[in-house]
Amino acid sequence: MSVGIIMLVHTAFGRAEQIARHWAASGCPIVIHADKSVPRQTYAKFRNALSDLPDVRFAKRHRCEWGTWGLVAATQEASQIMLAEFPQVRHVYLSSGSCLPLRPVQELIDYLEERPHTDFIESATTADVPWTMGGLDQERFTLRFPFSWRKNRYLFDRYVALQRLVRYKRRIPNGIVPHMGSQWWCLTRQTLSAILEDPERPTYDRYFRRVWIPDESYFQTLARLYSRQIESRSLTLSKFDYQGKPHIFYDDHLQLLRRSDCFVARKIWPFANKLYDAFLTDASGAMKRTEPNPGKIDRIFAKAVERRTRGRPGLLMQSRFPVEGRENGLTCAPYSVFEGFSDLFENFESWLAKTTRTRVHGHIFAPDRAEFSDGQEVMNGALSDSAELRDYNPRAFLTNLIWNTRGERQCFQFGPRDVQDIEWDIAKDHNAQISVISGAWAVPLFKSNRNFSDIRQEAALLQQIESEHLKTLRSPWTKARVRIWTMAEFVEAPMEPLQTIIDEIGQQSLRGLAEVPKMADLTGFGQFLQNLKNQGMHPYLMGDFPVSHTQGGLSQNSPKPYLVR
Repeated sequence: MSVGIIMLVHTAFGRAEQIARHWAASGCPIVIHADKSVPRQTYAKFRNALSDLPDVRFAKRHRCEWGTWGLVAATQEASQIMLAEFPQVRHVYLSSGSCLPLRPVQELIDYLEERPHTDFIESATTADVPWTMGGLDQERFTLRFPFSWRKNRYLFDRYVALQRLVRYKRRIPNGIVPHMGSQWWCLTRQTLSAILEDPERPTYDRYFRRVWIPDESYFQTLARLYSRQIESRSLTLSKFDYQGKPHIFYDDHLQLLRRSDCFVARKIWPFANKLYDAFLTDASGAMKRTEPNPGKIDRIFAKAVERRTRGRPGLLMQSRFPVEGRENGLTCAPYSVFEGFSDLFENFESWLAKTTRTRVHGHIFAPDRAEFSDGQEVMNGALSDSAELRDYNPRAFLTNLIWNTRGERQCFQFGPRDVQDIEWDIAKDHNAQISVISGAWAVPLFKSNRNFSDIRQEAALLQQIESEHLKTLRSPWTKARVRIWTMAEFVEAPMEPLQTIIDEIGQQSLRGLAEVPKMADLTGFGQFLQNLKNQGMHPYLMGDFPVSHTQGGLSQNSPKPYLVR
């Protein structure tokens, strides 16, 4: 018993000669088809180079353009020569000049000898596969495709649109159900000869001649009519990217190919000398004898496809800056936003940094400058505190801040006095943890020594801004983790929300807080709010704040402590 090799060659003839000699050294007869577009001089030189091998034949040349009938015609021509001139062949293995045997050829011969009636060809209906590309699945069998998709894309698209418009539909020949699969198969002599000698072959050839990409459906469909036993898989390792283009293997894929345990791999870069030297070797230096298992490396390819199509979260490279909504996340890591805390508590940033051991900034979207931690003017990655640069693209500013400091959690302050252009981006970011004390912006106004008419005017503006901001945070489109307290309920019992916030950051041990920041003196704050009401401005975001409020919500004689030890 022997295995016959059909090689479809169109380039890299030096490597094709090397592979052909490797097959022939193990006693495999070879039939080679060279693309008709190859110059005659190049083809003649290639034939002469293999003239010393007795079991090498050359098929009549066809023009083999991707997605056209020429590839099927070339395979038919080579298969007929193989069956006619090498009667000892029981299996016929279809490969290309860029295919590389990964294991000793004798192992492949032994493997197929143990399975004399099994055809290895990927064959599935369009309803059962998710990898049809170009928007055509069932239509590739019901429409006509006389134009090249690559060379005449305009005519291809217009002709498809015309057929859809007139609702044209081809009749599929009786007795067949269209199947699809990899072009690279290994068929038994019995199945292959039945396909080539079928009395209905002219009908099938005429039909598939106008099918789109017939080399992935002709043998895959007809094998279902004659095969005694089909293994719907290819013995050739071939991987494709999200656009349907084959992955090319280079020298640094050596260990990856070894892990696959496959007999043959494509597509190999012609200059991957390390791969050719490693695999075109004797049995002692080859891989272990085991069942081919390309699934072992599928996870790596799936990860590569995801990286190619989605990129890394929070990294927007210049070469693939995506449209909004396709950036795979605005930021790369969780961060915390505090609204109103620095107004209500004294030295809140230093306390939070000490308690959580995180990087705590001030108002990085303040109108005049980005208030980085410790008063820095330039952050990691040469990120400037310039408001003008920041406001040119606030989304990119936040993305860069989190990316450049990855590994260290970032916290910053935000409020109605800040630039609000970033609010929706933060609200829709699943990495954001937003804690809000609504109405706390009034504390600095309460402590300011300004004309009350000016205070009233600014309070009305800030309340309007924060009210719209809270609507954003409560929107169904918000993905951030949001906690909102009115100032009145927060002041009444500050320990529980503070502990909750620290626990969510995750930098604190399980024991409770040992200390909390000092709260601003709010004596007379309730009367301040009443004065705003008396002037016609209704401060409702603070909650139900009593006019006679004193620190802790109790009388001065019995203050309510909020420091726990």
